[in-house]
Order: sequence, then C-alpha cells, then structure tokens
Amino acid sequence: MARPLRLEFAGALYHLTSRGDHREKIYLDDQDSRTFLDLLGKEIFQQHWFCYAYCLMDNHYHLLIETPEANLVRGMRRLNGVYTQSFNRRHAVFQGRYKAIIVDKENYLLELCR
Repeated sequence: MARPLRLEFAGALYHLTSRGDHREKIYLDDQDSRTFLDLLGKEIFQQHWFCYAYCLMDNHYHLLIETPEANLVRGMRRLNGVYTQSFNRRHAVFQGRYKAIIVDKENYLLELCR
C-alpha cells in the first residue's frame, strides 16, 4: 500500500518528529548532534523555513517549523537523508551498498541454500 501524501502548503506550521529505527539512538555523541544541527541550519536557510523550537533526544528529535513555501517534503528528505549518510559513514553501520549477485538456478541455487 502506498504511503499517504503529506499535506504541505505555504505558511503551514508543523510539529515534526523522526525516530531511530527500532528506537535506536540517532546521536551517539556531541559530534553527531552538532552535525545534525548544522544540516538543520542549512536546510532552514535553503528552504526559507522558520524554526521556532527544536529538541534532540537520544533516539529522536522534535522540530517546530513554519514553511513560507510548500517545500516541507523536499527539505525533510534532504535533512534526514544527508544526516543518515553522515551517521552511517562515521559509525560504519553498513559496509557500503548492499550486494546483489545473480544466482544461476540450475547450477548454484541448491548449493547456496545448503
């Protein structure tokens, strides 16, 4: 099932939250928090948002953002995406991209399953 579209319009005021997967921590130290706040500041500037309040918790954050333009989705996609990439690079959560190898059903499938 497709996700419902987000309502975004000029002049909207949003209480935004985002939580770590399985409620895991998204900030492991002060450098992670500073990185997130730097990225948030850049996004606020680029999107012309007004940030009235924010709260960073270990495993999630809260933002109170007003969007003079209808650009919430674009800005949040970039904020969360860039922060996640930075966090993963720094803490080596994953080792690069996933691997996908084509399996020859007749010659290798049974051996692979064993």
